[in-house]
Amino acid sequence: MNKPLAERMRPKSLDDYIGQTHLVGEKGILRKAIESGSVPSFILWGPPGVGKTTLAFIISQVLERPFYTLSAINSGVKDIRETIAKAKSKQFFNRANPILFIDEIHRFSKSQQDSLLGAVEKGIITLIGATTENPSFEVISALLSRAQVYILNHLTEDELIGIINQAISKDEILKEKDIKIEEYEALIRLSGGDARKLLNVLEIVVNANTENIPIRNELVQELIQENLVLYDKGGDQHYDTISAFIKSIRGSDPNAAVYYLARMLEGGEDIKFIARRLLILAAEDIGLANPNALLMANTTMQAIQNVGMPESRIILSQATIYLANSEKSNSAYLAINKAQAVVKQTGNLPVPLQLRNAPTQLMKNHGYGKGYKYSHDFDGNFVEQEFMPEKLKNEVFYTPSENAMESRTLQMLKQKWKKYYE
Repeated sequence: MNKPLAERMRPKSLDDYIGQTHLVGEKGILRKAIESGSVPSFILWGPPGVGKTTLAFIISQVLERPFYTLSAINSGVKDIRETIAKAKSKQFFNRANPILFIDEIHRFSKSQQDSLLGAVEKGIITLIGATTENPSFEVISALLSRAQVYILNHLTEDELIGIINQAISKDEILKEKDIKIEEYEALIRLSGGDARKLLNVLEIVVNANTENIPIRNELVQELIQENLVLYDKGGDQHYDTISAFIKSIRGSDPNAAVYYLARMLEGGEDIKFIARRLLILAAEDIGLANPNALLMANTTMQAIQNVGMPESRIILSQATIYLANSEKSNSAYLAINKAQAVVKQTGNLPVPLQLRNAPTQLMKNHGYGKGYKYSHDFDGNFVEQEFMPEKLKNEVFYTPSENAMESRTLQMLKQKWKKYYE
C-alpha cells in the first residue's frame, strides 16, 4: 500500500524544509547549531502541522545520530526509562549521544518529566520536545532550565502554496499526473494552516478528480464534502473539535457546547487544555458583560487540578453551560486590539507632563506633575482632565457592547466623558 502523500513528502533535509526561516534559514539559529554539530536539548513550540516532528528527524539524520521517539499520549515512565537505557547503551568511544524526540511533551505529568532530568543533564540523550502549548505552563522549570525553547510560526499562505507545488512537482505519484491548480484558497482554508492536513486534502482532491479538470475552489469544496469521512480520518480532529466547542459557547448554545465537551473527554483530551480555552473565552467573548465568568473559568481551572478525572467532567460541564448561557461581549478584546494597533503605528508618544512622576526637584522644575488633579479631591471622586498623549486625545478604544452590565457602564461614561460617548 502506498504511503500517504504527507508521509511521502516529509522533508529529509533542511533544503527541502519549507517555513521557519528564522530557525533554519541561512542565518537561522538552529541551522547554525546543526552545522556546528552541537545541538542542545530544546523544545519546539508551535501550532500543529508546521514541521516540529520533521525538524527533529532532519536534525538526527544530518548529525547521524540514533533517533528515538515517544508520544506523551501513550508512553509512561517505564517507556522513558527503557528508552534512556537503550540510549545509554549506545554511548561508547566518541559517538554523539542519541536524540530522544517526545511529541506532545505538554501531556507528560511532572513525574514523567522528572524522569528525563538525569539523562538530559548527564548528556545521555539530547532531548527534543514538541508542544502546541506554552511550555512555560506545561513543562517543569527544572527541565526548561536545561533546554532551549524555539517558537515555530504559522505557515504563511505563500509557504502553504509552496508545499502544494512541491508535492505536485516532486512526489513520485503526483508528478506523473497532469495536475493544474487554478485556485488555492479552498485548499489552504480547509487545511487550517496545517501542512499535514493540506497534503491530505490535496491527495483526496487529486485522487477524486477522475476527469482531471483544473482544480478550483468550488471543485475542492465539493470533493471534500463527498469524501468527508476519509478526510476526517486523515485529519487532526483535535483542533476542529475545540473550535466547534468554543464557537458553540460563543454562540450561546449550551447543548452543542456540552456535546463537543463530551467528544473531547471521550477522546482523551487533556482537561487542562479545555479549561485554559474556557479561561480565554471568558475574557474574550463574555468579558465585561459578566465579569464573574472569568472568576468561574479560573475556579474551574483550579478545581480540575485538585480533583482530576472522572469527576472533573462535571466541573467542566458546569462551567461550559454557565459560559454558554452568559451574556456576551468582546468589547475588552476589541479595545486592547485597537490600542495595540495604535501603539504600533504611533510608537512611544510622550506622556503628558501633568501625569509624569516627579521624584526630584529638577523634574518638578521641568513641569513634571504640574497641573495634575487628584480625583479624590473632587465630588464623586472624578474631575475631567486629559490623560491621553497630545496626538491621541480624541481616541476612543473602549466601546461598551449592548448588554445589561455595559449599558450601565455606558450611562456612567456619558456622564463623565460626554465628548467621547455622546
